[in-house]
Amino acid sequence: MSLETAPSSLRERQIANLKRMLHLNVRSDIDLVSSTNEEELVWKVLVLDQRSTAIVSSVLRVNDLLEYGITMHSLITQKRAALPDVPVIYFVEPSAENIARIITDLENEHYADYYVNFTSSLSRSLLEEFAKKVALSGKAGRIKQVFDQYLDFVVTEPNLFSLDLPNVYSQFNNPKTTESDITSIADRIANGLFAAVLTMGSVPIIRSNRGGPAELISQRLDQKLRDHVINTRQGASTSLQHSTADRMVLVLLDRNIDLASMFAHSWIYQCMVSDVFKLDRNTIEIRKTLAGDKTEIKRLDIDPKDFFWNDNASLPFPDAVENVESELSKYTKEAREITAKTGYSSIKEIDPSDQRDTLHIQEAIKALPELTQRKNIIDMHMTVLTELIKELDSKNLDAFFEVEQNVGNPATQKRFLELLKAQTKSDNHEDKLRTYIMLTLTSDLPKSFCDECEKALEELHCDLTPLKYIKQVKELTKLSSMNLSEAYLNTESSASSGNKGALFSNLSSKLMGLTEGSSKLSEGFGSLISGLKNLLPEKKNLPVTNIVESIMSPANANQESLKMTDDYLYFDPNLTRGSHSKPPKRSSYNEAMVFIVGGCNYLEYSNLQDWCNRVNETAGISGAPQKLVCYGSTEIVTAEKFLKECSELGKQL
Repeated sequence: MSLETAPSSLRERQIANLKRMLHLNVRSDIDLVSSTNEEELVWKVLVLDQRSTAIVSSVLRVNDLLEYGITMHSLITQKRAALPDVPVIYFVEPSAENIARIITDLENEHYADYYVNFTSSLSRSLLEEFAKKVALSGKAGRIKQVFDQYLDFVVTEPNLFSLDLPNVYSQFNNPKTTESDITSIADRIANGLFAAVLTMGSVPIIRSNRGGPAELISQRLDQKLRDHVINTRQGASTSLQHSTADRMVLVLLDRNIDLASMFAHSWIYQCMVSDVFKLDRNTIEIRKTLAGDKTEIKRLDIDPKDFFWNDNASLPFPDAVENVESELSKYTKEAREITAKTGYSSIKEIDPSDQRDTLHIQEAIKALPELTQRKNIIDMHMTVLTELIKELDSKNLDAFFEVEQNVGNPATQKRFLELLKAQTKSDNHEDKLRTYIMLTLTSDLPKSFCDECEKALEELHCDLTPLKYIKQVKELTKLSSMNLSEAYLNTESSASSGNKGALFSNLSSKLMGLTEGSSKLSEGFGSLISGLKNLLPEKKNLPVTNIVESIMSPANANQESLKMTDDYLYFDPNLTRGSHSKPPKRSSYNEAMVFIVGGCNYLEYSNLQDWCNRVNETAGISGAPQKLVCYGSTEIVTAEKFLKECSELGKQL
């Protein structure tokens, strides 16, 4: 695939690599289901394990698999029916257990031909063991391919990825973690990052903060990339011939560089869905408590082609409500125009098997699948937004958001004390603790105020062990004196609490009576949403975004950020000889991968993409190159889960 036609986002690149694998590791740009395609479609079976299932299911659907001839997919651990006339593609982790199962299938002639793909690099010892067992089986001729795919990471958004390694933050920061455990975790992270870097198609410059896990991982990754450069130099890899501006920069950071964003409340649609419900691998899980302590769980899948999510996920939720209203009106108008011409009273009544050969009937039948899909997507997001606002109302979450946006305002402390003692419809003690941690991390609070807050939290039976740990981290890193934490300071209150509360209450009352899919969601929101939008704070860069800006666009960065990043470690894996001891000169980069060791969240991802979009808008006017930033971590972590990790660490103090 040439550089000119290479997909831009990480998700597009990963999909291209997966599709190439499903097409038996040859060209992936052929339309196998087209009637004009001269190449014969080969029907295949796909065998996965738990790890590869997560990788594939996040970016491909059943129809995508069918397009590349996958008629059946199953787990390698399940009992599978023998299909001796059908070729099989294995896509699994490189483990002894998986190799043993593949050999068993081979010996039993379970399938016709075997195309074996590993999610990451197969070690030399396992490769030798695999080759030996294949030879002993006497069926080596059936093994057609063995590939290391380097796809051992999960992509959930166009430029958001995770290594799906849980509890890395608490493992690295726990004094009981052994040196061998730390080495093992660092190697796994370096391997995952190596895969993501290769997928992006460029050997990057590596920048890393000093003195923590990020430094250890950057050293290991640098060595892996150096070895890769040496091994591929004979092939004159195009990625090695780029100028500095064309090369990607990998920014490796420890989670402690900014803990506040892990606890923050947000009004970004995607962030709120992740925070209030559960957002895991593009599935939204909404839990509702029913009578008799029963729980109803509703799971809603976000298709990668979900137009509403793609356009609105990174917007404030008032915008999302306004836009779903607009989409519903647009759909209703189009459906009414189509049905008016056909004689049907509604879209639902249109019969796809209608044989009447009239132009309007045929046009309606042709438009029906797209209209139905659009309506399903609109209905789903109406449901999510309705349930979201019910939760916000019952927990008074807008008040926490307002406090966190006005940390520097003297009246904020008084408002927060009132908030701690306020009664709500649903339990929100964890939200109260999160906001108090935010205040603790981003400002120096009077001891009397702290004592009063902590007493109130104890009376709410909050677990304060996370707070114990957070205070120690703040003392060690002196976060309160860092200029980067100014991202959270705002001495100008955006609106009075009373006005905001009235608007929010009004919005909530409009939604409380709605039924799922009700068209009434479009009624009466104009002034309410406009009012809420006016109360949203001015966009500011979070600390991680400030760091990325100072490395990618030093000419536009503030001096404090530049002073910090100038001290970051610098590795150039292309320099296979010599040392990295020379301090680097400041350079500009058009493409970056940002990786947080110890967990990330949708808030930082959204903030980075906002910055990138603003820069690209300016660049579009001036004709400068567009910038791309992808963001990843060991795990995408919710505030609730990160609190639990900090609680475990607090118990060690």
